Amino acid sequence: MRRLLVASVLLLSIFICSHAMGQSGTTKAGLRISSQAFGNGGEIPKKFTCDGTNVSPPLRIEGVPSNTRSLALVFDDIDAPRGSYVHWILWNIGPTVTEIKENSVPEGAVQGMNDFKKSFYGGPCPPRRAHKYVFIIYALDRVLDLSSRSTKKDLEQAMEGHIVSWAQLTGVYKRK
Repeated sequence: MRRLLVASVLLLSIFICSHAMGQSGTTKAGLRISSQAFGNGGEIPKKFTCDGTNVSPPLRIEGVPSNTRSLALVFDDIDAPRGSYVHWILWNIGPTVTEIKENSVPEGAVQGMNDFKKSFYGGPCPPRRAHKYVFIIYALDRVLDLSSRSTKKDLEQAMEGHIVSWAQLTGVYKRK
């Protein structure tokens, strides 16, 4: 129960901070995440969804703090009926990685289990109305020792107390 409360507070803090800081999504230490495919708060192109080729969009990472040992990425549908639906998680991304290319995973990074019960990217696929999707990049002070069968919950537990900085990129998608 305590872990659920900690995870809920962390997600709420991220949501509140990102809205208070406007479109940049930047947080302490200047960490930033962006995409050339869509702007923060913009529409995620069909190509990156279940209605398209369902490949991950290109992502740019900037301002990684110097004490970062690894990066982790979480891609969530924050408008899902249960509050969150995990579409993609990655960890042990090298701290010098500045770009995650379209439809790729950085060398050495580990993909975990999403809520589709798959260990790869699953694009937006909301059932009825538009949903908001969030890419959150975490700078960590350590490399994580997790199995590729790990879930977002496992990742959050492993990151607890090791987050140096974080930033987010929000996109919206509605099926036509």
